[in-house]
Amino acid sequence: MSRRTSQYLTSLAEVPLFSALSQRDLSRLARLGEEVEVEAGTRLVDEGATGDQFFVILRGKAKVSRRGRRVASLARGDSFGELSLLDRGPRNATVTAETRMELLVLGQREFSGLLDDAPGFSRKLLAGMARRLREADTRNQ
Repeated sequence: MSRRTSQYLTSLAEVPLFSALSQRDLSRLARLGEEVEVEAGTRLVDEGATGDQFFVILRGKAKVSRRGRRVASLARGDSFGELSLLDRGPRNATVTAETRMELLVLGQREFSGLLDDAPGFSRKLLAGMARRLREADTRNQ
């Protein structure tokens, strides 16, 4: 396994949605992604726009803003847009590259194909979603 592939797997394993996936499942997912480089100032996603891509930051930093106000910073190992893999709902924030960035990008079409081809993958994904919802519910009590 290359160092880059190892980085992909480590980053994907930390995404709550993918928390129940095996190493084999994560490897399949990583192979579907495309590595992309962007310059500082590039808007990666726009608040309110329809989303169809998920991003994992391999290198660089980005800012997250809602209604024009900065709400978070993202860096290596962080990810965003995972819900866009499940539906084409509107983005809830704008994400802009603050530095030159390398990203692993996974499209909804490729992800949907994986779900269609591997029913076991879907069950594990649902388990990860359930865990995430339980954690969110616990935090909001």
